[in-house]
Amino acid sequence: MQDDVILEVRNLKKYFKTNSGIVHAVDDCSFTINKGRTLGVVGESGCGKSTTGRCILRLIEPTSGSIRFKGQEITTMNRRQMLKVRKNMQIIFQDPYYSLNPRNTVYQSIVAPIKQNNLMPGASRAQIEERVLELMSTVGLAERMINSYPHELDGGRRQRIGIARALAMEPEFIVCDEPVSALDVSIQAQILNLLQELQEKRNLTYMFITHDLSVVNYFSDDIVVMYLGQIVEKAPARELFDNPLHPYTRALLSAALEPVAGANKKRIQLKGELSSPLDPGDECRFAKRCTHHCPECNCGTPKLVEVSPDHFVACHLVKQLT
Repeated sequence: MQDDVILEVRNLKKYFKTNSGIVHAVDDCSFTINKGRTLGVVGESGCGKSTTGRCILRLIEPTSGSIRFKGQEITTMNRRQMLKVRKNMQIIFQDPYYSLNPRNTVYQSIVAPIKQNNLMPGASRAQIEERVLELMSTVGLAERMINSYPHELDGGRRQRIGIARALAMEPEFIVCDEPVSALDVSIQAQILNLLQELQEKRNLTYMFITHDLSVVNYFSDDIVVMYLGQIVEKAPARELFDNPLHPYTRALLSAALEPVAGANKKRIQLKGELSSPLDPGDECRFAKRCTHHCPECNCGTPKLVEVSPDHFVACHLVKQLT
């Protein structure tokens, strides 16, 4: 493994047993993230983006597969070993209101991970409070808000608390699980700029989960496109937007709004039945909605194939689409 690879995921699977069958939430996903870079993960709601992020942190136990963080296999670690590793692996949740305890003040929310993980052994209360104020300043929270409760703050400030909590652990890798989707557009820009500034100053590595194509294009170095638990395309961000190859990726990009007045872009309408994640067969899961559907699509799940440097596509007709 290369020295600059901080996270390596191989054949990750997460299945959930239900009364109706087995849900294939994440099915045989593989990717790497280099240190200091951002991997954007995009797809429709329910495609497995958030489940993938939580499996990587082992907030949800994966069914099978390999997750190597800084060269260490973490899927076989016990709880105590994993707690040590997780100091370097944090998460920023989607909804800043529901991810915070409404009974805790800003101070109590930020100080909790510091105390629970004994990050400042022997420190006085004044020293701990100074550290909390430092974190608040880092994420743009005014000192006067230290005793405020979540319901007294707007969504942007609540999300800044979540970011401060993650930074309290001094992590190297952060899963950003749709961190701006619950915010107003103007506040989204502020939070994205903050995350970018923190990445540059601290050399952070992000896995940025979103369904917003404009955000993922702006924020990511590399992009993974997921559909019903599987990766259908992955490439550098600029390459993916300039040269999308998978029919699903093309449909997604055609639905994105153009920031140019009078832009006339042809919309690709997806029709047909959405495949079920319950016990899917060995076939292309996008086939029922694909305009390029052919008999071969029902004869096996397509594998990711490298069609150009660092550009991978999972489609039986990839040669005709390039």
